Amino acid sequence: MHPVNEPNGAMGKIGPTGRPLPDLPAILPPTRRGPAQVIAMCNQKGGVGKTTTTINLGAAIAETGRKVLLIDFDPQGSASIGLGVQPHDLELSVYNLLMQRDITPAEVIRPTRVENLDLLPANIDLSAAEVQLVQEVAREYTLQRVLEPIIPHYDVILIDCAPSLGLLTVNALTASNGIVVPLECEFFALRGLAMLTDTIGKVQDRLNPKLEIVGILGTMFDGRTTHAREVLDRVVQAFDERVFHTVIRRTVKFPETTVVGEPITTYAPSSSAATQYRDLAKEVLARCPVG
Repeated sequence: MHPVNEPNGAMGKIGPTGRPLPDLPAILPPTRRGPAQVIAMCNQKGGVGKTTTTINLGAAIAETGRKVLLIDFDPQGSASIGLGVQPHDLELSVYNLLMQRDITPAEVIRPTRVENLDLLPANIDLSAAEVQLVQEVAREYTLQRVLEPIIPHYDVILIDCAPSLGLLTVNALTASNGIVVPLECEFFALRGLAMLTDTIGKVQDRLNPKLEIVGILGTMFDGRTTHAREVLDRVVQAFDERVFHTVIRRTVKFPETTVVGEPITTYAPSSSAATQYRDLAKEVLARCPVG
């Protein structure tokens, strides 16, 4: 795949989505800090590359000098593991921040090995929050409330949602300005997209009218297979410009990055996978200007 933003411009090249690649402007260093764009990484189907995308998109944006907070909002703690944090060793997690009024964000947020990238970690305790929040007044706004004090201190906040459409995911959508939908280029993933867009519409109508779909991202793409190309074509036909031009291709390097606990942008910075996530960062920042 050609980078979206080539040195001499896209020059009319056709990308993997079948559309001409855009000539995106170079990303300039930030001129100010915050307020953060809050983006939920959401798909109720598991195994679509959501956590991988959250970690690597966050790292690619952090490379531009912007301050990024990654919120692990999945009780499995996959994003925490992917950044070198063992969930079972945590004394405090996002669960404590949600459920205990005397806990501050500064007590829970921790820096990562990536410059400008912080983590709000999670572990299995978060699964209890889904049940406990049902008893709360304005339960859908709990995450938004705890994020308010830190929004001025970050440029981008990415929320790695659990693979469900339960109360935790509704909290994430209510707290967010935008949504990125990682979508595996496979038929069953495509079927779940209608259910997700229905949930997004309900949240927009009832809880958060500012919520917008930033883009749909094709992941685990193998251009050698007719099936993957057909699925991507159908998504582009249905959602047109909402589909990112960048596509994340299958690679053996992503499992390796989980083992070492760092993003692809630092583990294999010159790899095609790292280039793809840097291209995605350019597209996201073009659609959600920050700094």
